[in-house]
Amino acid sequence: MAEHAFVRHDRHGEVHVLRLANPPVNTLRHALRRELVAALDDAAAAGAKAVVLIGEGRMFSAGAEMTEFGGPRLEPTLTQVIDALDAFPGLTVAAIHGHALGGGLELALGCRARVAAPSAQVGLPEVKRGILPGAGGTQRLPRLIGAEPALALIATGDSVPAPRAKELGIIDAIIEGDLAEGAIAFARAALASGHAYARVRDRVAAGELAAFDAAAAAVAKRARGMEAPPATAEAVRAALTEPFEHGLATERRLFERLVRSEQSQALRHAFFAEREAQKVAGLAGIEPRPVARAAVVGAGTMGGGIAMSFAAAGIPITIVETTAEALARGLARVESNWRRSVKSGRLTDEDVSRLLGLIRGTTDLAEVRDADVVIEAVFEDMEVKQGVFRELDRLAKPGAVLATNTSYLDVDAIAGVTSRPGDVLGMHFFSPANVMRLLEIVRGRATTAAALATAIAVGRRIAKVPVVVGNCFGFVGNRMSFQRGRQGELMLQEGALPWEVDRVMTDFGLAMGPFAVADLAGLDIGGMVRNAFGIPFPIADAMVAAGRLGQKTGRGWYRYAGGSRTPEPDPETERMILEISASLGRTRRAIPPAEIVDRMTLSLVNEGARILEEGIAARASDIDVIFVNGYGWPAWRGGPMWHADRMGLPAVRDRLAELAALTGDDGLKPAPLIERLAASGGSFAKPA
Repeated sequence: MAEHAFVRHDRHGEVHVLRLANPPVNTLRHALRRELVAALDDAAAAGAKAVVLIGEGRMFSAGAEMTEFGGPRLEPTLTQVIDALDAFPGLTVAAIHGHALGGGLELALGCRARVAAPSAQVGLPEVKRGILPGAGGTQRLPRLIGAEPALALIATGDSVPAPRAKELGIIDAIIEGDLAEGAIAFARAALASGHAYARVRDRVAAGELAAFDAAAAAVAKRARGMEAPPATAEAVRAALTEPFEHGLATERRLFERLVRSEQSQALRHAFFAEREAQKVAGLAGIEPRPVARAAVVGAGTMGGGIAMSFAAAGIPITIVETTAEALARGLARVESNWRRSVKSGRLTDEDVSRLLGLIRGTTDLAEVRDADVVIEAVFEDMEVKQGVFRELDRLAKPGAVLATNTSYLDVDAIAGVTSRPGDVLGMHFFSPANVMRLLEIVRGRATTAAALATAIAVGRRIAKVPVVVGNCFGFVGNRMSFQRGRQGELMLQEGALPWEVDRVMTDFGLAMGPFAVADLAGLDIGGMVRNAFGIPFPIADAMVAAGRLGQKTGRGWYRYAGGSRTPEPDPETERMILEISASLGRTRRAIPPAEIVDRMTLSLVNEGARILEEGIAARASDIDVIFVNGYGWPAWRGGPMWHADRMGLPAVRDRLAELAALTGDDGLKPAPLIERLAASGGSFAKPA
């Protein structure tokens, strides 16, 4: 038998095993596809009655090789590989461990049967890259499990665990123990029984057209400007209404349109930007310190969310509070959050018991002594935080990473009160910390490479997207957002109302407008930061002074009737804005939607350019990762710096200059880096 570089071919009597071998995640690169077709031909020629496809290493297959996107289609395509599976004269079985995602699941759907390890996950996540499955996934999955269930998976891109996949009909059997041996036994049993597993393409998609169209309309409504989800509905509908080959043609037409779209390019940029953000200067060859236990100081909303993240990753964590009452409230909040997940079906009661068992509460700060990483999450006040770090310096064991969760404060000033500033850095979580993926890791002036590597490794273990940034006011995300907030305040003074700005920005693609977000977070949070740094926002400050703090008080920029979380425009807000605007001598004007978008987005870009020039962010794409994962920027717009590059930096420069002249706001004058790149023909992605 010929030896293949990317496909290992083993005989087990009448059952042959073909092992996908393209580590680490078995992406279906051209060489693997070519060798898989050859291996199928070899197996057929050798008289194999059944073939088992299985992945080596971590998983079955993560799908297509994304670096091939946008290039010429190299044959055999994945569709042609699946055609070869369809043409194989015997039984074909996909044996899935780890993940079968995207093209990996499409490959498995090309087999006549599928078995999986209990811990396996399957899914078609292409919609999250702005495309749809392009190798028959939109046609085979509906024929296997029905049109509406298939649409629910394809339009969201969500993966499902093997037990749920078996309930749906994607998986034929769960294999306990050795997967390869179990898959071979499954194939032999099927051959012995004479059970004929039909090709998926020959099945009929179940579903009622009117019900499907209602589900498709709901998908389009939830898409909020994304092109891919409605396209998936169109493709799946073809599985319900058209012959298989016609449905494949519909799928291919939609795939080709989407893969060339700006949205897909932006989503692929966001995907690769996350990978690039993990490449940190100065860490080559540096091993992170082992982390077996953690501690968090503060049992508030943030501290509790941080503890939940560690527990979910299986890391025991101690929560420290100053009083028994505050500790009890914090622990109760953690349990309540997990109990809600039980009601929604995401966790079981056993899961909650296990997770709670990983969290220990105490009022004795000395209990941090066993922790390998300690995260301070107390009140955003320099003196308070420095006091905590003086104690941590005394109590924490040597080599422990000491992290502050500050959002704005000087990490070097915090590290400076300790005798070990090299072990101190920022780990800036985003609320709710158990949900939000972003983790800004702030490298202080004295932070050692080992401490930094440890924080990054911890971030990955707790399922965050760590991005290393420099130390300055607000770091990257909050520093930039402060400038956007400033433009929001100025537009209120000049003529806009909060709901007008929010409507324009949700039309742009934000899940929530900036004023609704402020109400959710609490207007007092921003007010506290502005007061600390002596930066007045007259209208926002008046709201805080009036006790209008947002959802928690029932009124902020909006009103929330009867404890509702639904924002309603508030005449009292409008009255206050008009009065303060007049007292400032402003002549109000209607602000066009295009101006609102540009001021709210290009103010971010302008500050981002200053951040890049100062070296606070290593790459423009790091900034995009921060905004997509932490600030609600729509991933299908790539991030603010990507957005600026798509506009073209000469156009960005000119528009900023125009807005600065229109408003008299020097803060909108183009940053020097934008001026230089625009003049030289460069971009943030590729400086000239």
